Amino acid sequence: MQTSDWFTSILDEFIAHLKIDKNRSENTLRSYKTDLELFFENCVSQNIKNLKDIDLNNMRNWLADLKSKEVTNTTISRRVSSLKVFFNWAIKTKKINQNPTLRLISPKINKTLPNILGSKQAVALLDSSANLEDEQDSVAIRMRDHAILEILYATGIRVSELVGLDLKDISFSNQTLKVLGKGQKERIVPFGIPAKEALEVYLKESRLDFETSQSNQAVFLGQRGKRLNVRQVRRILEKAIERLSDVKQVSPHDLRHSAATHMLEGGADLRIVQELLGHASLATTQKYTHVTIERLREVFANAHPRA
Repeated sequence: MQTSDWFTSILDEFIAHLKIDKNRSENTLRSYKTDLELFFENCVSQNIKNLKDIDLNNMRNWLADLKSKEVTNTTISRRVSSLKVFFNWAIKTKKINQNPTLRLISPKINKTLPNILGSKQAVALLDSSANLEDEQDSVAIRMRDHAILEILYATGIRVSELVGLDLKDISFSNQTLKVLGKGQKERIVPFGIPAKEALEVYLKESRLDFETSQSNQAVFLGQRGKRLNVRQVRRILEKAIERLSDVKQVSPHDLRHSAATHMLEGGADLRIVQELLGHASLATTQKYTHVTIERLREVFANAHPRA
């Protein structure tokens, strides 16, 4: 990507601010940088040579161009958010005198319900992964994969949080994990007996098969002894689902959605679920209540004689 000196140093300063002052994650930093680089490259193509020369029309024209290229409203909305955060910072640091994003409006995003497994499907998935008789994978791999799926469903933690777990983060006496979430915020998450048993078996009987000098304290290891990554965990879930004909394809994040929904269906308080999932806003957690309402309607329509 070709860059121009007039915005490169400003963008670097902004990203450093997000990293140091706001403690944003690497994924968040990467998203901001990508969005803003694309916008500034567009500015350069329009012969804009200074941050102060950018106005609302420049932004609207860029967004209209994105729309014409069939970029989704979700992506465009994220890029609008990136612009707003950047120019708010630029105002506070006195790099500009007027904020051109004040009248910039994000496109409407159609709200979709999270993709979730039914509780019986989740149980079938976990029970299937507990079967250690498999001609493709070793017993050690199956023990590890079963522990991963049990932990993901039991806790509802993010995959990035799961792969970041170290041995010191596990308390078997309290049946809790200490996870590092978004914004480098730590929280304590409980897990149940099935997850405890699967994790204990993996650590006692399987992890040593993967361990090397590169393993350090990572809980979940790949075959070369290194910490598993998000992509590898996604593939583990895909393989587990492939063994079941009546379970729809879901992502690791969908397993998190499923855990949250099933907790609410079981009577968990919304704010407790918010704390367990590590959501900064209660509004993020509330989307799961819509899922439970839709499921209640479905059951009512099928079961009630006067529905």
